[in-house]
Amino acid sequence: MPHKILMVDDDPDIREVLKMILESQGYQTVSASDGIECMAALRAENPDLIILDLLMPKMDGFAVLKELREEKWAQYRQIPILILSSIREGAARRRWELETALELDVDDYIDKPIEPEVLLKSIERLLSKKK
Repeated sequence: MPHKILMVDDDPDIREVLKMILESQGYQTVSASDGIECMAALRAENPDLIILDLLMPKMDGFAVLKELREEKWAQYRQIPILILSSIREGAARRRWELETALELDVDDYIDKPIEPEVLLKSIERLLSKKK
């Protein structure tokens, strides 16, 4: 059974690139264009991994991370989260810490533009840790 990966990004081109990279490696993909769609897809699809953009309309990645800390989402906390963003990691971490006074608790962080080898290595590592 192939691993299912939820890709959350408001840019349809990024979602398409991710889909091509991931499906070429045998992964099953589900996509969402904002945080609201992400939360619905999380419930409907129960993915093995989430690739999450931080800057999106409606509900951004920071809001998704905040929401996932709530008790009603506890059954999804074991799903690894890979941040894929054009915000440099240090800046993203500072924003998160200032907004929430919490540590940015994600499993990995990759900058855009996407380097397929880096992305796939990270995904393999995160999925092997989850088992």
